[in-house]
Amino acid sequence: MFEELKPHLIELRKRIIFSVAFLVVMFFVCFNFHEQIFALVMRPINGIMPNEGKMIFTHPAESFFVAIKVAFFAAFVISIPVILYEIWAFVAPGLYENEKKYVVPFVVAASFMFLLGAAFCYFLVVPIAFNFLLNFGGQDLVAMPKISEFIGFFIKLIIAFGISFELPVVTFFLALMGIVTAKGMAGFFRYAIVGIFVFAAIMTPPDILSQILLAVPLILLYGLSIIIARIVNPEKSDESK
Repeated sequence: MFEELKPHLIELRKRIIFSVAFLVVMFFVCFNFHEQIFALVMRPINGIMPNEGKMIFTHPAESFFVAIKVAFFAAFVISIPVILYEIWAFVAPGLYENEKKYVVPFVVAASFMFLLGAAFCYFLVVPIAFNFLLNFGGQDLVAMPKISEFIGFFIKLIIAFGISFELPVVTFFLALMGIVTAKGMAGFFRYAIVGIFVFAAIMTPPDILSQILLAVPLILLYGLSIIIARIVNPEKSDESK
């Protein structure tokens, strides 16, 4: 059995090594621009921040590690098309010929949806959630945001929304392969809502507003995915009725 899996494991290792190597190269490139990237990260909350828009750090090396985090995050976003292509190239040998031709649409659509989710989070969710959390204590508390904690908060939210917006793309290709049907997804809808709120609770700060801001778009995207499955795989859907 191991001998049968060995070629696949070798291929998987090659794909992972290339993806990681590209990510590392992009990291060093982005690290040279970490100040500009950090300024972009801070832009959604510039009008919300107390203390003249400044954050604190409590460890001498904290600002250095923040620079590493923002550079790695930017490198990851830039590397997404390459990572997606390597994923497709790994699974492609097991696909039919008519399915292999979707490599470019898959990479473009998946990259676009990740960036769309990230943009939705960046322009809408981050300022709303941060403003809510920052002012929740009222006038009796003084906010002194810590930079490393904000960066962690920011990156986690952006990645959560980016991944969530991949749902229609994943559904399209699963429906194309006949793995999912519209009727099956519709029947699973109530359980999907529970799973979405659990996912939102894990991926967002422990406040109800952030969870709703992630859960509501995900529910809408799930509904859109049902429509996509019905269009892409109508025969399967009709047979299941």
